[in-house]
Amino acid sequence: MLFDELNIPEPILRGIREAGFLQCTPVQAAALPKALAGRDIAAQAQTGTGKTAVFLITLFSRMLAAPAPAHGPSPRCLVVAPTRELVVQIDAEARRLGQFTDFRIVPVYGGIDYHKQREAVGGNVDMLIGTPGRLIDYLKQRVYSLKKTEFLVIDEADRMFDMGFISDLRFLLRRMSPYDQRQSMLFSATLSSRVMELCYEHMNLPEQIVVTPEQVTVEQIEQELYHVGKAEKAGLLLGIIRKEPRGRILVFTNMKSTAEKLEALFKANDLRAAAITGDLPQIRRMKLLNRFKEGDLPILVATDVASRGLHIEGVTHVINYDLPQDREDYVHRIGRTARAGAVGKAISFACEDYVYALEDIEEYIKQKIPVRPVDDSMIVTDYKRPEFRPRVKGPYSAAARGKGPQRRHAERPPHKPARAAEKPAAAPDDEAKKKKKRRRRKKKPAGETRAGAIPARPTQVPSDLP
Repeated sequence: MLFDELNIPEPILRGIREAGFLQCTPVQAAALPKALAGRDIAAQAQTGTGKTAVFLITLFSRMLAAPAPAHGPSPRCLVVAPTRELVVQIDAEARRLGQFTDFRIVPVYGGIDYHKQREAVGGNVDMLIGTPGRLIDYLKQRVYSLKKTEFLVIDEADRMFDMGFISDLRFLLRRMSPYDQRQSMLFSATLSSRVMELCYEHMNLPEQIVVTPEQVTVEQIEQELYHVGKAEKAGLLLGIIRKEPRGRILVFTNMKSTAEKLEALFKANDLRAAAITGDLPQIRRMKLLNRFKEGDLPILVATDVASRGLHIEGVTHVINYDLPQDREDYVHRIGRTARAGAVGKAISFACEDYVYALEDIEEYIKQKIPVRPVDDSMIVTDYKRPEFRPRVKGPYSAAARGKGPQRRHAERPPHKPARAAEKPAAAPDDEAKKKKKRRRRKKKPAGETRAGAIPARPTQVPSDLP
């Protein structure tokens, strides 16, 4: 199906052509006709198959077809996403598809100037895209309202449950216009029973669309698996990268410390690389992602913060340095390559720490990952090993006090005076003189009172008592 065959206004078609899209993907061909007709939909499809374009094309087309009412502080449509990266991705895609319209699109998420976002949300907004936390924060302050919102989109609904955002999502839904007075669309990689329960509770008889082939992973992805020891993983990783000098490589790890070690390893061996983790400031994280998208940074190391929602064109290799412990994360990780019909390669290392997750992953994707033999020539042994040092936040941190892996002697700040020299011990006789004698309180005889005290009144027993 071609986009020209659908009931899409010309400004949106121009944006679709500028983005390079001509033919609908399977999920777009199944969902767009029903969504453009105003039906509520709950769609399940693989990652990287164009789910974002489905609701953006629908929202823009329906908002152009109907004149904007006087909605006041309520945005015309609300898009809720679980992560900051996904919000930024949706915002970029919306500006690309809607570049020939005058819609005001505002993204809100943590890590960016709070007051600037607050002022932007308080204006006349057509599309509000955000994470649940920041959306609820502004809603409680009455910066905006949801009483007259016409369209609702919930993206990556299964991820909302996994990240514990479902209570926040229900908080937003309970404060929206009634379900029969708005169009709601939900998208998820899996339509589980808990996701469908959310659909039936807050949507108007949604049309369920499932576009899932027998093969869970994208066919254009060439998968490989190497059984390698933990001590040889770094050498094998460098060997694979040296064979692909012109590739754009995304390396996934399970822990932040591993990502930082790999970043130091690449830099020590003159390879341009950077690592993004969950505690990295948002501005710094977005700069690194933009450098990776533009090709200035050929290697990006990331934890699962980048496994979902990121559309980065031209990723040639995804390397699972650590096998993910969650089987669904494997699909989302390797889905960062071979996007929009391109081809890509996914390489996974199975070491003694994470090999136990392999059986569950293969059961989920319904196929065996091809195992490649590890030749000694593939493992680089002459690489430079960096002197990795953990972050030391201050002179009195655990590492500075000698309790951490890095033993350092921290100097006392100059504004604090040094401890005075200890005085010589006093002689025993002097100590005895300085000791204060314990004062004993003398017991006073009965009936005697201290000076100024009121004497107790004697108790008199009446004589007429029997």
